[in-house]
Amino acid sequence: MTSTLERPAPVRPAPPAPPERRPVPRWVRALGVLGVWIVVWAFTKGQDTLSLPGREHTDLHDSLTGFRDTVLASRDTNPLIQLTYNLGDWFTSVVGWAQRMVSIPDYPRPVPQLGWLGVTALASWVGLALGGWRIAVLVAASFLSFGAFGYWSEALDLLIVTFVAVAASVLIGLPLAVLYGTGGRTVRVVITGVLDAMQTMPTFVYLLPIVLFFGIGAAGAVVCTLVYALPPIIRIAGHGIRSVSGTTIEATDSVGQTRWQRLTKVQLPMARATIVVGLNQTIMAALSMATIASYVDGPGLGQPVLSALTRLDVGGAFVPGMLIVVMAVMLDRTTTAASERPEKLARAGADPRLRRIVLAVAAVGVCVAVWVSRYFPSAAKFPELTWGRTVADAVDRFFTWFLDTFGGATQAFKDAISTALLNPLQALLGESPWWLAGAAILALAAVFGGWRALLPTVLCLAGIRFLDLWHDTMLTLTMTLVGTLMVVALALVLGVWMARSHRVDVALRPLLDAGQTIPPFVYLIPVLALFGTSRFTAIVAGVVYAAPVAVKLVADGVKAVSPTTLEASRSTGATTWQEITKVQLPMARGSLVLAANQGLLYVLAMVVIGGLVGAQALGYDVVLGFSRSEEWGKGAAAGLSIVLLGIMIDRIARASAREV
Repeated sequence: MTSTLERPAPVRPAPPAPPERRPVPRWVRALGVLGVWIVVWAFTKGQDTLSLPGREHTDLHDSLTGFRDTVLASRDTNPLIQLTYNLGDWFTSVVGWAQRMVSIPDYPRPVPQLGWLGVTALASWVGLALGGWRIAVLVAASFLSFGAFGYWSEALDLLIVTFVAVAASVLIGLPLAVLYGTGGRTVRVVITGVLDAMQTMPTFVYLLPIVLFFGIGAAGAVVCTLVYALPPIIRIAGHGIRSVSGTTIEATDSVGQTRWQRLTKVQLPMARATIVVGLNQTIMAALSMATIASYVDGPGLGQPVLSALTRLDVGGAFVPGMLIVVMAVMLDRTTTAASERPEKLARAGADPRLRRIVLAVAAVGVCVAVWVSRYFPSAAKFPELTWGRTVADAVDRFFTWFLDTFGGATQAFKDAISTALLNPLQALLGESPWWLAGAAILALAAVFGGWRALLPTVLCLAGIRFLDLWHDTMLTLTMTLVGTLMVVALALVLGVWMARSHRVDVALRPLLDAGQTIPPFVYLIPVLALFGTSRFTAIVAGVVYAAPVAVKLVADGVKAVSPTTLEASRSTGATTWQEITKVQLPMARGSLVLAANQGLLYVLAMVVIGGLVGAQALGYDVVLGFSRSEEWGKGAAAGLSIVLLGIMIDRIARASAREV
């Protein structure tokens, strides 16, 4: 038996792995799409733009107007219309009763049932009970300012519409929040989708359909405010309920409690602070929308602002606009203090009996003030003062001086932005054939958001094409993109500055917090004074409106970069510029994308409102739909186009954030 041993094969070194191919950066692909778009545009511009000038309609717009006429004609026979109009009548009755109580004469009484002294005392007592003496002083000063500047009735009307809508929002929203917080995944996905759609819509879009089914005046104002204010309390309160510790729930379940006991004795009490935060956001959203509801004849401070804006009376718009800001600050601080007060009292070990005694003594004073205000004319009707007119004249003089002195600079800034950004982008979007612009937008959506952005973009563009307002939509998109670029630039400068300097953060953050409480309507006033009626006014107002949230997002994102990472970069000798551009901004990329997303939606909302001050495009179409019945169909199509544009922008931005 023989055996042979084979010589082992020599071991050869493995061939080198092929070099890994790096993907082409998204900005390079986007520039490629843009380059192809510009080349094709150069040969096809002005063709198939689907421009619909002036008051021209399409068959679809006429059909929508016919639908409106049919709905109005069926008010006496259609059960759904009867239901909505009856509901609207009920809201009108509630608001009317409250107005007769505090803001307008209750005939044959020449004054309301409660005069200004009683109302101010009562509101201050509520502020004392909810937030302490500082809040009581703030509330009293706010109410006195309403009367001193000559807008007592309008201010109380705005508060009435806001609180009626908030009460209805709480009644509807809290059960939905409980369902959102305790339901399964399917329930959460469905509710989240609906809330996303509601919060993506610009405020202006709510008005036309609600007016059709509920009418104008107080009814339409309350319902559109209710719809706009509903999502925050559902989302935030539901999040608070869902965030209650599972260990706590298991421990309390072990003693045999029922689901109702778990909800009422564990989940709702432990989520109380978050629910109050949701209530705060609901109140602020309601105040914002109740102001805009002046477009549909809603009572309140929005009406003098709107009236003055249409007359280009900056001083006349400034005073009621300033009072809206005062009201927003008062409501924000009161609800914030109410959410923090129980914890502060518990930490301080305050005696609850002393607090009850103080409230009881103060209540006696309130009762006296209410009695006096019912029987003494001087305490029932606020004395007529000239503060409002004095301030309005001073504001007019200031803006006249400012424009005489710096008008050249503001005009140069406006011309520079228009020449460098606005006009070229408008030419590209507005003068491209619709199929070219649509294809380019789809390609950019695929580049930035991948397949997640592609499908919603296809559906939204198809809807916009169907609604026959393609050209106006492209003009609105142009203004939105230019405004967003300005917002992102501002957010980068101020956000990085805040993140790198504690002093700057301390100085700017209160201003940004205050800016987020101001209703969008108010931003139009100073910008209108500086730039007059034009599309640029709406863009700048949108930048001012969107800047606070974008700046804070960038600042928080940059500030969250690890100090260890920064120390490592400094140890390599990196300069400040290199540290910002090579370390902080790349690592805060997610916050930057989120800031751009929020900037897009905020600017879109303001650009649409700017239709009142010369922004043209979809905002003007909606305003025209309000003011002329024969234009209702075109206004409704514009509203739907705005919704689709907002959803498309939001989905592309969200998908882009996931790809980062």
